Amino acid sequence: MDDAPKPKRPRARDAEETFLGSIDQGTTSTRFVIFNANGEPVALHQMGLSNVHPESGWHEHDPLELLETVETCIKEAAKKFTDKGFDIAKINAIGVTNQRETTVLWNKNTGEPLYNAIVWPDTRTKALVRELKVKEGSDKLLDLCGLPLSTYPSSVKLLWLLQNNEAVKAAYDERCLAFGTVDTWLIFRLNGGVDRQGGPIFVTDPTNASRTMFMNLRTLKYDDQLLGFFDIDRQKISLPEIVPSSHPTAFGSLSRGPLQGVRIAGCLGDQSSALVGQLGFKPGQAKNTYGTGCFLLYNVGTAPVISKGGLLATVAYDFGDGSPVYALEGSIAVAGSGVTFLLNNLGLIESSKAIDEVALSVPDNGGVYFVTAFSGLFAPYWIDDAKGTIFGLTAHSQKGHIARATLEAACHQTSAILDAMAKDSGRALSSLAVDGGLSNSDLCMQTQADLSGIRVDRPAMRETTALGAAIAAGLATGIWSSIDDLKDINSTNRTIFEPRIGKEKRTASRKMWERAVEMCRGWIRDD
Repeated sequence: MDDAPKPKRPRARDAEETFLGSIDQGTTSTRFVIFNANGEPVALHQMGLSNVHPESGWHEHDPLELLETVETCIKEAAKKFTDKGFDIAKINAIGVTNQRETTVLWNKNTGEPLYNAIVWPDTRTKALVRELKVKEGSDKLLDLCGLPLSTYPSSVKLLWLLQNNEAVKAAYDERCLAFGTVDTWLIFRLNGGVDRQGGPIFVTDPTNASRTMFMNLRTLKYDDQLLGFFDIDRQKISLPEIVPSSHPTAFGSLSRGPLQGVRIAGCLGDQSSALVGQLGFKPGQAKNTYGTGCFLLYNVGTAPVISKGGLLATVAYDFGDGSPVYALEGSIAVAGSGVTFLLNNLGLIESSKAIDEVALSVPDNGGVYFVTAFSGLFAPYWIDDAKGTIFGLTAHSQKGHIARATLEAACHQTSAILDAMAKDSGRALSSLAVDGGLSNSDLCMQTQADLSGIRVDRPAMRETTALGAAIAAGLATGIWSSIDDLKDINSTNRTIFEPRIGKEKRTASRKMWERAVEMCRGWIRDD
């Protein structure tokens, strides 16, 4: 790797004159945020994107639309930045953070996508997963890569396309198939794709590669045993080079637009990026992001911990110092998307921001429990044959009860993950840092504290996912010389939610939730 000298960290009086950009490409929207060296956002542009559902359980994105939204957000945020009187030449570097398991395939010779991106919660692979679970060697996968077999990782998405899409299969047979997660696709195209002078940039980082089931969790390299299990022939497919999450040259630079020539120096999968943005650098620190789904990461230090309680082992970040940091992760498929379901599908609320108002129209959940298993249940249950199910409805039930039950579903699942993390790590958390759209709900955050019995800590500036990628880029380019320089970033005006209910009431509510989970099993049957 390039060991280029790093410039000194800017003095405090210069911090307002040094800026970092962050591409944050998510499931429902894309944004570009420009931060100063104090970690404060000074310009932002966000736009939604199309989510395509060709069949029940299928979830796709147009790869070209993903690229278009990124370039538009860069353009519009840069305009807002200059309109405020800032000098665009002082944007030092850019970080990228992205939805992780979402899988993009393209022709490596032309750079054109071969099919829509299959998005991380897509469940078309459930029958394939059942077949793989009984295949010889399936019991060895978790220890090698940290992930259980499910519809979640990129591996089964690639395998499904190889079996079901003629264009993908033909490119594989012709040895011109390129595979990547969203970070790889965006960095490849933002650098100019196949037309880049000097050749394409075709890379990923360990936080994204660890979500494919192809990377060995300990070596941070592609593993022949893993690839062999999925019958992937390395000679027929191009896999991106795995490089550190923070690097001054490996990710290239923007080939066009108002920030042409600005280097990309950081890359983190979105949940790892949020952990970095929350400054979760010490073992025992944890964060939960309440976005489309809900993702809880717990820093376990420089050695991976393979869960015995249904959690994932993943790379938290790798800043290129020879000591990657690992995390336990609990992934919940439905969090903010449950609120969107109440808005768009049922019309129970007038806007996502109205969720607290509707939920507070009743004093409690009225005995209603909503298992939001729209894509089965993820951690710590891993139930692929469940569907969304509401229990406890009576003639007394109001829309407020359903609204509360929707918020409580994310909080109950988070609490179950926290319990599993305490068991795996041998240490219970005392505080949970939170971010993401649904964390704006005071009711949801108070409910989380109540149902988990753990203090919830919410920052005032909640662009923590974008901030994490900016931090990775800043470390690579010398804006900060080490993580010790970051201790004051986003540390003021945090809101603390303390548990308000007793253990007996908490236990009773959790018991009802677990009963509802058990009752939702087996809804999907082959007959």
